[in-house]
Amino acid sequence: MSVNKYLPHIYVLPEDDANRQMANGFQLGELSDYRKMQVLNPAGGWNEVIKLFREEHISEMDRNEKRFIVLLIDFDEQENRLNKIKLEIPQRLAERVFVLGAWNNPEKLRLHFGPDYEKIGQAMAKDCHDNTDTTWRHNLLQHNFAELERMRKSIRSILFAA
Repeated sequence: MSVNKYLPHIYVLPEDDANRQMANGFQLGELSDYRKMQVLNPAGGWNEVIKLFREEHISEMDRNEKRFIVLLIDFDEQENRLNKIKLEIPQRLAERVFVLGAWNNPEKLRLHFGPDYEKIGQAMAKDCHDNTDTTWRHNLLQHNFAELERMRKSIRSILFAA
């Protein structure tokens, strides 16, 4: 289902199918209106996420100031990955673009949270809704804290309206 482009909304661009499933779980979680978030097809790698963002989403975001986007990637234990990706984000859009993901890959998250990616996404949504960090505190997710706080300030009210 598509979002209403005339209202504030969030696109999620996942790197792969595991990230897509987690995003779907997030969407099925605590959201007040799941139509304010759209999970896009997997890009096929973090480099492809950046390529699609540059080629398709920058111009769309320039035309629609109500659009936010989450780039959902695997960090592959690369400390500089976030900074490398942020260099690809135009300054004029920086407040509407967020980069999140597992420190290595979502498959490792299943060792702690269980085999269902959607349930992991639902737990993340519950944390965001409740303004807690139970799931996000896990060592494979805690590197997201700065982005998560930025995201909570910007889009929490869109996803979790009272």
